Amino acid sequence: MTAADVGGVHIKYLYHCPRQLWLYARGVRPEQLSSTVQLGEAVHETSYSRSSPIDLGAAKLDHLDGAAWVHEVKSSAKPSRADEAQAMHYCYRLHEVGVLAQGGILHYPKTRRTKRLPYTNEAAEQAAIDITKVVEVVSATDSPPRLARPACRGCSYTDYCWNE
Repeated sequence: MTAADVGGVHIKYLYHCPRQLWLYARGVRPEQLSSTVQLGEAVHETSYSRSSPIDLGAAKLDHLDGAAWVHEVKSSAKPSRADEAQAMHYCYRLHEVGVLAQGGILHYPKTRRTKRLPYTNEAAEQAAIDITKVVEVVSATDSPPRLARPACRGCSYTDYCWNE
């Protein structure tokens, strides 16, 4: 995997669980069997239906408004560092193609909340670091260690990690 291949899901998994990222990059995709993932997809499909997704190749963002703010719809109830990093990754990718994204707006339909994140120089630096970390994790011969069991609640990769 090269830096150009790193998409938003890779960034999300880097923050959520490096082992999940490593498995995902190798084609292990049990998410489609997960009721949590199916719920997330349903929330995504029924929320903000007037917006159009933007395809940047490896990165696919939910919506870019006329003021160059990246909008991401999340199925969770509250913001996470993974959500924020994913939005900043999309801003980084947009800047690479000449679109000066101002930042990200995370939408949480479950709680009817939004979180606005400006795209700063620090966010750009962290996005570049994140891409490097993704490539390092994915390039490793062995999978990263599993997280502590409580962190795995609801993860579709639980059977793989805890079947040892």
